[in-house]
Amino acid sequence: MNTAKRATPVAWLEGRATAAVTCGAVGLFMFNIVLGPIAIALGASALRRDQTGRLGRLAALLGIVLGVADLVVLAVLVALNIDDGTFNWRLR
Repeated sequence: MNTAKRATPVAWLEGRATAAVTCGAVGLFMFNIVLGPIAIALGASALRRDQTGRLGRLAALLGIVLGVADLVVLAVLVALNIDDGTFNWRLR
């Protein structure tokens, strides 16, 4: 019987932090109304459950910042498309 201990792989980032950064980055270009809040929630969840150290905390914070940036981009796009009190979304 083999009694040697197997080395467990060390995770660089927690999955939630990685997903937060991914959702935040993609949300800057499309579906920012959906992906922004998801990035914020995943980043906050990864901060509460951080087990990977400094890099995981940094990635979770980056996901939160990108999620907030998604919502700012959405607000700017909506503000630029308001004409005479009505919202007009069209391709130019």
